[in-house]
Amino acid sequence: MSNQLLILSRDYKLYAQAIQQANLANCVIAHAGSSAGEVPIQLNFDIAFGEPNLLASVLPQLPSVRWVQSTWAGVEPLLASGQRTDYTLTNARGVFGKLMVEYVFGYLLAHERRIFARWQNQNAQQWDARPPGTLQGKRLGLMGVGSIGGELAKAGVFFGMEVWGYTRASEDCQAVSRYFHGEQFAQFLGNLDYLVCVLPNTQQTVGLLNSQTLAFLPKHAVLLNVGRGKSIDESALAEHLTAGKLGGAVLDVFVQEPLPLSHPFWHTPNLLITSHTAALSDPLALTNLFVRNYQHWHEKKSLQYQVDFHLGY
Repeated sequence: MSNQLLILSRDYKLYAQAIQQANLANCVIAHAGSSAGEVPIQLNFDIAFGEPNLLASVLPQLPSVRWVQSTWAGVEPLLASGQRTDYTLTNARGVFGKLMVEYVFGYLLAHERRIFARWQNQNAQQWDARPPGTLQGKRLGLMGVGSIGGELAKAGVFFGMEVWGYTRASEDCQAVSRYFHGEQFAQFLGNLDYLVCVLPNTQQTVGLLNSQTLAFLPKHAVLLNVGRGKSIDESALAEHLTAGKLGGAVLDVFVQEPLPLSHPFWHTPNLLITSHTAALSDPLALTNLFVRNYQHWHEKKSLQYQVDFHLGY
């Protein structure tokens, strides 16, 4: 008996073509589209693959679905109150790590090598012979050490950095030299040169970086957020940067996207905005992830990257 697959994504044509070429056993693409309103509800879909915001709107009307593969790492729309939890949910892991490394270390290196300041001086025809900084010997703090955090940790070690990690419980990444948990947050923040936030969006992580906790960071520290916008109290961060209490910040994610024109971040000093472009989805890599997981599904093996509905990741 064939598994009826629903693909719901802006890139549905690419996904459908790649999955058809994979020639998966007993897998039939019953519908592929980019609009939830076009899904034929009368069909009995077994599997759904696509963007969580689109899938969340139709999932309550698809009682036969037993597995959902997200094309995002974050699956918040599928975890909203009232949503179903009687199926297996898997998210996209292992596909964004290297892109995040490029992004994060691009900005870390730009900061140490004074690239932006040198460009400004070049435009002003000023010879800038100030010695650059170096990542060697600097301390990198990772808020969240999952698959992406692990890639960042390994890159940090490559550049000669000491890597600390703040996690809920796990201590699996050997590139992290020291782990912190729970009430050790202030101790973790107090001795960092760079802080990179790669946390999921959960009740425990919302507003974790607020006026009180940002004050624990050294004045020279630079913050980068590539996780979830809600992890940071945006007003508090704007105030800290404006007052010169932080060395700088690079933000790729925000509470509201696109960022409203009235938001103070547009005029906050020492802040760089990158409009949620740190690690864009690669349809080929995500299709390969789905194909591997489908093979597990077909062979009745445990699926990779299952989401715990209670923990939220």
